Amino acid sequence: MTKEYSFLADISGARLDKFVGDRCPDLSRTHAQQLITGGFITVNGRPVKPSLKLNIGDKIDITIPPEPPGRLTPEDIPLHIIYEDADLLVVDKPAGLAVHPAPGHPAHTLVNAILGYLPGLAEDADSLRPGIVHRLDKDTSGLIVVVKNRQAQANLSEQFKSRSVSKSYLVLVKGKLTPEKGIIEADIGRDPHNRQRMAVVAVGREARTEYRVVRYIGNYSLLVIKPETGRTHQIRVHLAAIGFPVVGDATYGLKSPHLSRQFLHASRLGFHLPSTGEYVEFESPLPPDLEQALIEIQ
Repeated sequence: MTKEYSFLADISGARLDKFVGDRCPDLSRTHAQQLITGGFITVNGRPVKPSLKLNIGDKIDITIPPEPPGRLTPEDIPLHIIYEDADLLVVDKPAGLAVHPAPGHPAHTLVNAILGYLPGLAEDADSLRPGIVHRLDKDTSGLIVVVKNRQAQANLSEQFKSRSVSKSYLVLVKGKLTPEKGIIEADIGRDPHNRQRMAVVAVGREARTEYRVVRYIGNYSLLVIKPETGRTHQIRVHLAAIGFPVVGDATYGLKSPHLSRQFLHASRLGFHLPSTGEYVEFESPLPPDLEQALIEIQ
C-alpha cells in the first residue's frame, strides 16, 4: 500500500535526507535518498536533491510506494535475443512484458526471463533489477540491453549517464505535427495532482526530445524520436504537452480503436561494447500490431 506523509521542517540547516530518515519511521536515510532522487519526496512542492539544506517551515511531502517482492524467481519465458557476447545481451522486448517486478506485476517480467536464461546472474547482482541498466515501459516494444556482470554494468551505466548511447523510437501521434523537425525542451517531474503520472512542471528535471516526421498518414504523424535525456515517460509526456499525444496512450492521451497499447517502439539502439570499445548499432522492425495499426488508419 502506498503511504503518504506531509509535515513542516522544524529545524534549519539540516540535510533533507537525514531529516526525513530521522523523522519518518518507515524510512532509512538510504531509502529516503532513493525516494528524493526519484521525485517521491518534494520540498515546497518541488523536486530537490538529497543534500538540500532545510529551512524552518519548509513543507515536505513524502510518497512511499509499495515495495516490490523481495525474491526473484527464474522463469522460462521466451526471449528474442538479437545479440549476445560475454558481457551483455540485446533483447527485442515484446509489448506487455514489464522490465522488472513492481507493484501490479510481481513476476513474469523481463528480469524473471533473464534469470531463467542466465541462472548465475542473480549471484552477481545486488538489487531486484539484475542486469538492467535502462528500461522500457511495459507496453513499449523494442530494444533493450541487459548486462551480465558488474564491470559491464558500470561501463554501460556510464555511457547512459554521459548520453553517448544512441536511442531512436518510432512513434505515431494524432494530428499533423509541424514543423517536421524540432526539439521539445520542458522540465519533467511528478504530476503534483497525480503522483502515479509524470508531467511538464515548472521546476523539474531537464528533459530534451528530438523528433522528425517520417510521413503523414491521414490525420496522423509517424515520427522518429531521439530522447536526449532519459526521464520517466519522457516521450509520452513531451508529445502530450505539445498537443500531439501518442496513439493508444490511455495515460497521457486517448485510447485508440486500432491498438490495445501505445504506439511506441524502441527501433534503434547504439552503444560501445564494454569489451572492445567498438561502436555497435542494432535495429528492430515494427511489430505486427503496430504495422496493422498503420494499415487500418490509412
